[in-house]
Amino acid sequence: MIERPELWYVIAALAVGSFGLRFVFIGLVGDRPLPEWLLRHLRFTAVAILPALVAPLVVWPSATGGEFDVPRFGAAVVTLVVGLLTRQTLTAILCGAVTLFGLLYLVG
Repeated sequence: MIERPELWYVIAALAVGSFGLRFVFIGLVGDRPLPEWLLRHLRFTAVAILPALVAPLVVWPSATGGEFDVPRFGAAVVTLVVGLLTRQTLTAILCGAVTLFGLLYLVG
């Protein structure tokens, strides 16, 4: 359990950091044109965030106490492969879900 003053320090620091990041793009840059190389890199930000959020859940799932789990890893691999082959997000998600529940049923 985090102590009360430390909690408020962390919340205040996160608020300042979040405001600063938004102010850089909205307040300072505004509607000025950005260089093409920066726009190209910003397009991949959303694509990079999802794997960063999912990777710890695949490698160290909390459902198994942080131990490696074959069903979750298998579902992640199937989702990635189907997504790369079909280029359809919903198909990849559905195939990954079916794989996860199928492997959880078979392996346990």
